[in-house]
Amino acid sequence: MSEHHPATADRLTAAVDRLADRFRAMPQSRLLGAVPDHPSRAAAALALAGRLADAARALEGLPPLPVPDCGVFAVGDQLAVTGHDLAAAAADRPEALAAALADLEATDRLTS
Repeated sequence: MSEHHPATADRLTAAVDRLADRFRAMPQSRLLGAVPDHPSRAAAALALAGRLADAARALEGLPPLPVPDCGVFAVGDQLAVTGHDLAAAAADRPEALAAALADLEATDRLTS
């Protein structure tokens, strides 16, 4: 992350929305394509959604819960929901926002 662009809730929300939109527009063949360490791009996105949800719940003092696998066409929406939840929970926690942005950027590169 660049020093010129500090982690903010707005920056996380914008990055989540971009990635979620990319997954919503992705054809089934790409969603199902394998990427390193995941059986598919959709599985990589679902794993990211789970990490975002776990981080938000931890900040709220709640235990982790699995993000259900609702199918490859739902992962964009699942990313958006969990990312927005984390942005709200971490609004005053720049370290949590920075970690989420780094994870998001890594998954973006992995699934491009």
